[in-house]
Amino acid sequence: MNQPFWLSATLLATTALVLPGTAMAQDGGASLPPQPTEEIAADPTDAEPGGAQQNELGSAPDVSLGGEIIVTGRVQRDEIRNSAQVLNVLSTEDIARTGEGDIAGALSHVTGLSVVGDGYVYVRGLGDRYSLAMLNGLPLPSPEPLKRVVPLDIFPTNVVASSLVQKTYSANYPGEFGGGVINLTTIAIPDESFLTVGGGISGNTETTGHFGYSYYGAGSDWTGFDNSTRDVPPNLNAFFASGRKLSEFGSDTDAIIPELVNRDLSLTQKLDQVPVDWSASVTGGTSFYAGDALIGVIATASYSNEWRTRDILQQSATTGELDTIRYDGRSINTDNNIKVNGLLGIGVELNRHKFRFTNLYIRDTVKQTRMRDFNDSDTGFDYFEQNTAWYERQLINSQFVGEMHFGDLGIDLRASYANSQREAPFETTFLYAKTNKANDPFGDIYLNRLNNGESGAANIAFSDLNEDLWAGGIDFSYLLTDRLGASVGYAYTDTSRKSARREFAITAPQSTPTGVFALRPDFLIGSAPVKYFNYSLTELTETSPGFAAGLEVNAGYAKINWEPIDYVTLDLGVRYETADQTVRSLNVFVEPPVDPISLNRSNDYFLPGGTITWQPSSELQLRASASKTIARPQFRELLPVLYYDPETNRSFRGNPLLVDSKLFNAEVRAEYYLGGGERVTIGGFYKKIDNPIEVYIQFGANGTSGNFANAPEAQLYGVEVEGIKYFDLYDWGGMFQGRRLFTIANYTFTDSKLNVGDDDKVVRYGLGETAASNVFTDGTPMTGQSDHLANLQFGMESTDKLSQQTILLNYASKRVVGRGDGTYPDIIEEPGLRVDFVWREGIDLLGIDTEWKFEARNIFGQNNEEYQANDDYRIDINTYDLGTKLSLSVSANF
Repeated sequence: MNQPFWLSATLLATTALVLPGTAMAQDGGASLPPQPTEEIAADPTDAEPGGAQQNELGSAPDVSLGGEIIVTGRVQRDEIRNSAQVLNVLSTEDIARTGEGDIAGALSHVTGLSVVGDGYVYVRGLGDRYSLAMLNGLPLPSPEPLKRVVPLDIFPTNVVASSLVQKTYSANYPGEFGGGVINLTTIAIPDESFLTVGGGISGNTETTGHFGYSYYGAGSDWTGFDNSTRDVPPNLNAFFASGRKLSEFGSDTDAIIPELVNRDLSLTQKLDQVPVDWSASVTGGTSFYAGDALIGVIATASYSNEWRTRDILQQSATTGELDTIRYDGRSINTDNNIKVNGLLGIGVELNRHKFRFTNLYIRDTVKQTRMRDFNDSDTGFDYFEQNTAWYERQLINSQFVGEMHFGDLGIDLRASYANSQREAPFETTFLYAKTNKANDPFGDIYLNRLNNGESGAANIAFSDLNEDLWAGGIDFSYLLTDRLGASVGYAYTDTSRKSARREFAITAPQSTPTGVFALRPDFLIGSAPVKYFNYSLTELTETSPGFAAGLEVNAGYAKINWEPIDYVTLDLGVRYETADQTVRSLNVFVEPPVDPISLNRSNDYFLPGGTITWQPSSELQLRASASKTIARPQFRELLPVLYYDPETNRSFRGNPLLVDSKLFNAEVRAEYYLGGGERVTIGGFYKKIDNPIEVYIQFGANGTSGNFANAPEAQLYGVEVEGIKYFDLYDWGGMFQGRRLFTIANYTFTDSKLNVGDDDKVVRYGLGETAASNVFTDGTPMTGQSDHLANLQFGMESTDKLSQQTILLNYASKRVVGRGDGTYPDIIEEPGLRVDFVWREGIDLLGIDTEWKFEARNIFGQNNEEYQANDDYRIDINTYDLGTKLSLSVSANF
């Protein structure tokens, strides 16, 4: 069917980005809206050789969102230009240019995006709860017990072909859409056979070759897999199986207590020199015909072993005036992070029908050792605390996608199962205290008096999380007229999670001889003293050992893409979504809890979204969009029990009275395309959020704790500017022949504020209703929002071969990461400016194509600063030197 240019442009400009399947990698082309047309011939002016959104082979990046017609790669296209929505796309080449090892790092260079904490991506200053992550257009579960969103630092760049960030809502997306959606497309299925083998080494100026801490663990720790050393010990396992409570336990616990302190797992050791980081990977693929069917297979596996030592300054104040420091100390944390990843993709193309089966495995393990010493000004005691832990995070994802075309009718089917797990066995904490009292004969000796208080403690915890996510859907698309296409679809997701944490405290009679309390942990909790002095065991989590939660969503949508006049496109749709969310106490005991927690929430929404795109000239494109979306509370936030977050070293308590947040989103944008991949864009956005969920911090004698509440309202607005420019150097001749300079820059200004009126109320669980001004301050920014985000990439590259030198600057202004309770000031993080350098060079060695890469990260040593401050005083909550990271890697292509 022959199409006029205006229709081709319209079809390319629309993004009814329906959630089903994945693009067949051999297409190598841009994803289009669900129009059941044949291959569309685009205008040659759309081709932009060497553009920032194109890979090294000159074709557009492989973006898999499903439900669209996938266009073959014979014509080059730019998804950003040809989308009806506001997009940012990182192609394989864009990701490679950043040199980052994980997707969270690569996304930190995208306009309006910042990474907070361990891999959580904030879009336009909105927290991780407002970001939706998907893989090949299908949802992902989270391996974190305190989050329902997946941290993107677990995704290595070698399994991702492209990363798409859509910042405006369209009705084919899930209704939980705040700042944007991040869709990762896995690596492509090849046109021809290949094999790539790579490896690298790296080091950090604050870690590598310096002293650190570790513990023996198990002989297999370097693999990221435990060899059963950390299995729940026999007597404790029998106790778990009995379903009894320790508070009611009539039997002797002398057999359980020594099992909890394994010398290999609890005895810290000093590393005189922390080892060098290293990594290795292998990727291969092939394609062949079986009858009329083209079959493609691709597989990849990678391994990395990295170390990080942080010398952290940690303080807390006695009062909100910050004039007196109560706890003043430093913590030296050494993490050994081992990542093992694998992917297997199988694709089949039969006539116009395409099918893909993708399997992804990611395992991220952290072996952590912490040594902390601090002083308590109230008691005058000095403390020494050691922690050892082992955190296993694992994600398994299997997906099937079918894209079928019958004349003018397109049908997409997709289904996926994903499982995430997190296990943290034998989290051990030992606290020793030195009284410094002149009348104490042991006043100058660190003692652990095992009283689970200010004079010492021995705590051991076992944590486990398991989450299953089933997802599926079907989409139909039809071209009604040459100017009007329609699509309808249904999507289903079912998430179920179980999370348990069993923490135990070992206590000893104070009649125990004082000298015993000076023993190191494995001797202190040995079989002999346990039995002889009659130690006892208490379960600290007995009242709330875990929770079970679920979220079932059924959704249907309808969309149209209409060109009422030439060069004007309307993309309109509405989504109807119902959700059933449950959270309940996990009963692990024979005797049910006296007051179990059970919460069932059901709601439904109509969520409209629309975008108008006008192309007044071949260079200029204008957009405007508006939509309504929601944000639901995360599972753990709804449980009114105290739980501990080891990442922030802070306890949190949920609030079952939280309600969904409702968002209104609006955006305008102008894009000017200069040709050859060059462009300048500017856009403005506005969001109004009713009942945003905010964290506020309460400060007390026993430390800080986080709480959740719905603030009355928040507003956010901002401006984004982006530019890409190339400068050819062929006139310079000599070594500059065939080379060019490039500049890629973006800047985002965001301003957000909480609106708290005199009559506004906040409901807190167990505390009733109170004035919102008692919890939130009018005009303060939302948590996690930086006013200024800026990125600059500039350097030189060859247009004939792989030779690229890039300097990357990334800046984020200060942001609130923990809101004060009105008495104490907010906790502020100041990311500052990070400067990196990446050099990539292709070299032919004995007829083998190799790629060499040198990286220097954080060249000027920007520190991590997290603090509280007022006009007169500042205390550091979590401040340490990040150091400079240097790395060298090489890969060979066969």
